[in-house]
Amino acid sequence: MKRLSILAPLLLGACATTPGPRTEDVAALHKRLLVLDTHLDTPLHFGRPGWSFGDRHDPAIDIAQVDMGRMEEGALDGGFLVIYTDQGPLTAKGYADALAFARGRSDAIDTTIAQFPERIAPALTAQDARRLNGENRLIAFKSIENSYPLGEDLTLLAEFHKRGVRMAGPVHGKNNQFADSSTDTPRWNGLSPLGRQWVAEMNRLGMVIDASHASDAVFDQLLELSRAPIILSHTTGRHAYDHPRNLDDARIRKLAASGGAMCISTIYLSDLNLDGERGALFAKYEQIATLPPAEQVALAKRWRELDKTQPLWDADFETYIAMVLHVVEVAGPDHVCFSGDWDGGGGVKGFEDISALPLVTARLKAAGYSDADLAKMWGGNILRIVAAAQAEAGG
Repeated sequence: MKRLSILAPLLLGACATTPGPRTEDVAALHKRLLVLDTHLDTPLHFGRPGWSFGDRHDPAIDIAQVDMGRMEEGALDGGFLVIYTDQGPLTAKGYADALAFARGRSDAIDTTIAQFPERIAPALTAQDARRLNGENRLIAFKSIENSYPLGEDLTLLAEFHKRGVRMAGPVHGKNNQFADSSTDTPRWNGLSPLGRQWVAEMNRLGMVIDASHASDAVFDQLLELSRAPIILSHTTGRHAYDHPRNLDDARIRKLAASGGAMCISTIYLSDLNLDGERGALFAKYEQIATLPPAEQVALAKRWRELDKTQPLWDADFETYIAMVLHVVEVAGPDHVCFSGDWDGGGGVKGFEDISALPLVTARLKAAGYSDADLAKMWGGNILRIVAAAQAEAGG
């Protein structure tokens, strides 16, 4: 299904400054690999008027970083489509509104995937993912970012499990009923009592626990309490940039020792620049599904103009790859995976969407990592952790 010829100039540029394999060898290798991403915010585009997930969209006039057209060109075999719900008040009405939204987003994922049965299909297990890859179809797992919509009713986890969700994180940018966020003032000093029950129910259902966005204390407690290995679905190494959203080397080593994996993101390699118009535009982007097609195009064009003078991140591909190489050295290839936080604010200069993923393969090969190492990092480690979580189900 992957067609990598259009990426040859990019791969040639990546290899020109770094000794390594020939361009055609890297392209062939990337085509063979099972490439997964653990955190795709692309479902926020699924309700956009006039927009189709099945098309290849032009970045000059469209802001989406992921679509099936670019997936099929060779960058990505699939991953976890995210049910993200913004944090609201910890009240009965707040929970009810959030639950209705999360159910709707889950339904939108199902409806969108069902439009293209010959090209993409849902996956519930590691075996499903490998089968779909063998059938030349793209892979659609589902995950929850922010368990806030569950309210105080943990039986709702079983509902979302039935809906196909196989990964969830307890918290997002603010503290909630389950846990402290990495970017909020501690309330619980880690997990709440309900959050500890959430861990047990996640293990019972065989769902992968995602520690991205959680505070360091929550990470430590998840590692201690979970019977199955945990994951960080989209996190950056703190060694590269000291931000509470990122993970330090000591915790990366603990994660690896426990059998888990860190899926390396592109975000927080610098401060997030949301000053002035940039912030207003980002807020508008988060509501893009409410805009008519002409306004969507106008938003994208202005976004690209601002990228030239006021990018979201003061970082580029070289900054990113240096961080990647450091994290792989610290964790080891058995405990690394990837997610750019695409369509959720991810991407840096020279690494703007999924069409650039083979550049990472080129640089990892040039750094001396084997084909087997790359197979683990791009997909094998993710599927191992999915299988390990499911092996603990019912305990």
